[in-house]
Amino acid sequence: MSKVIIIVNAQVEQGKIVPSAPIAQKMATALTKGIMTSSPNTEVKIMGAADLWSKSVTLANPSSELIYCPLTIKLPEWFNFKAYNVYKACYEVDKRRKWVEQHFNYRTSTDHLWLGDLWLPIIYTAKGIVYGEVIGEGGIPNSYEQPYDLGDNLRQPLYRLAHDLLESVKATPAVYLMQFRMVDENIIFDRLWPFPATPAIASINVQNPDLYTCHWHCLRNYPFTDIRIPPSSQLILN
Repeated sequence: MSKVIIIVNAQVEQGKIVPSAPIAQKMATALTKGIMTSSPNTEVKIMGAADLWSKSVTLANPSSELIYCPLTIKLPEWFNFKAYNVYKACYEVDKRRKWVEQHFNYRTSTDHLWLGDLWLPIIYTAKGIVYGEVIGEGGIPNSYEQPYDLGDNLRQPLYRLAHDLLESVKATPAVYLMQFRMVDENIIFDRLWPFPATPAIASINVQNPDLYTCHWHCLRNYPFTDIRIPPSSQLILN
C-alpha cells in the first residue's frame, strides 16, 4: 500500500490537526480528499512541521511507495524529498525578487510595501503548464475569491513571468501560486509558492478539480480533465 505524509504548518496531536488551526485543516482535508479520490488504497498521515524540525519522528526515505507532501514552505535542510531544492529556492524570497527585477524589470514587494493580494495558480503537469483563474483577496480578513476579474491584456505578461520563474527554480510537476499585486496596471511581483498555499482554498467547490486535487495529480503524473470554474465565488475562512 502506498503512503503519503502531509506536512502542515500547525500542531498535530495523535495524527489530527488541533482545532486552533482551521486553515491548515482545510488544506490538509482537501489534499487528502484529492488523494483518496484517485488513489483510494493510499494511506494518508498528517505531520506537523514542528515535529519535523525537532526530529521527534523517524522518517523513511521517499520512494514510489512513500511520498511527502509539504504544505509549508520552511523545511529543514536535512529533510530529503523530491522537491526540496524547489522549496528552498521559493523560500529565498529576496533572491526571487531580484531575479524578477533583473530579467523582467518589474517592481517587487519590499518589506511590507506592495505585498501581493493576488495569486496566479500554475498547474505544472508532466505534459506542460495550465494557468488557473487568478485568486484575489476578499474584502474581509481571511477571505479569498476565484476567479478574480483580471483584464486579458495582463494575462500574457503574467503567464510569461510564471513560466520563466518555474524554469529559474527548476520546478518539478506540482501546483504553484505566484503572488503579486497590481498597481496602475503594473505587475508588482511578491513571491512564488511551490504548493497550493492558503489562497488555494478558494478553489474548493469552485474549480473542478480543485487545486489540491490538481497538486496530487501533478505529483503522481495522473491525467485530469479540463479545469472548470463557475461564475465568481467567494470563500471565507473561519
